[in-house]
Order: sequence, then C-alpha cells, then structure tokens
Amino acid sequence: MQDRKLELQKAIANVIKRKRKYSISKICLEIDMSKSLWSILEKGSKDINISTFWRIAEGFDIKPSELMAEIEKEIGDKFSFIEDSSGNQK
Repeated sequence: MQDRKLELQKAIANVIKRKRKYSISKICLEIDMSKSLWSILEKGSKDINISTFWRIAEGFDIKPSELMAEIEKEIGDKFSFIEDSSGNQK
C-alpha cells in the first residue's frame, strides 16, 4: 500500500512540475501556498489534500478534473490501491 501511495505522489509531482510555466514564487503567491509546500509536492514526498489539489488546478487555470485526468494518464490504467485475493492490484 505504501509503495502505491508513493507512486501516486510521484505521478502528481511529475504532472505539476510539467504544468508549472513560471516560478514557484509566482504560483505560490497566486494560490496562497508556501513555497516549501510546493517544493515538497514537486518532489513527491507528501500526500496532497483535496483543497490543496483544487488550488493547484486553479493556479494552472484548469478544472480539478482536468488535473486529475493528467495524473491518471501519468500513472496508467493498471494503478489501484485495492488488491485481489492473491495480493495483486485489481
């Protein structure tokens, strides 16, 4: 489970790094987020909460569902936190 959580965090980090078109300082000021939190998120070392996710999407001027779609594309169709009876991902 922990491995999958880290995998998801890394996918989120990759997407937000790719989508950020200007400095961390500028986007953090715009969405009222600390630069240290943004940096941690871009490293994939912290789980993100929904309100932070929403603000990031707004900072990119997209809907949260669009940001999630990009993350889903990054992580792939096979990703799941749920295991079947043999211990494999569903």
